[in-house]
Amino acid sequence: MSASTLVLETALSGLTLQRRGKVRDVYDLGDHLLIVATDRISAFDYVLGSGIPDKGKVLTQLSAFWFGKIVGDLVPHHLVSIDLAEFPAETRPHHDTLRGRSMLVKKTNPLPVECVARGFLSGSGLKDYNKTGAVCGHQLPAGLVDSSRLPAPIFTPATKAESGHDENISEAQAGEDRKSTRLS
Repeated sequence: MSASTLVLETALSGLTLQRRGKVRDVYDLGDHLLIVATDRISAFDYVLGSGIPDKGKVLTQLSAFWFGKIVGDLVPHHLVSIDLAEFPAETRPHHDTLRGRSMLVKKTNPLPVECVARGFLSGSGLKDYNKTGAVCGHQLPAGLVDSSRLPAPIFTPATKAESGHDENISEAQAGEDRKSTRLS
């Protein structure tokens, strides 16, 4: 597979597709999951018909970099490996597709929250602001318009929808009932 091949969807024979997200395809490997980052583009909760070559590889490498920075018991995470040599044997026929864009991970209970840092007012944040003058519990100055720079960056969590629209929530809502989510 060449470096510029566009991967919009995977169909890995012999592996069980658990789900297809907006950008990632997830396969059940028994004790682990295989997460494959495609080149699909998701913007404002919609998957666009086109893609960006190697986008999935870039996403995977960025994730691997940051997971590598948070090793140890302080912040446990789900990443097992991005090294194909450490993947189960049943993935071998697909190594050309998986190279650089896949992660072998522990099965966990996902935290269904998307973490968004905003420096500008747009999208769903603008909709919330126009209704309430606030975004995710952050009261903002009056008179802001689309793409206004915010006085300071704000954290605006949202539900992580399997499909359709994510919904903005407050920081308190993002932290509710999350104590049972643990890595094993």
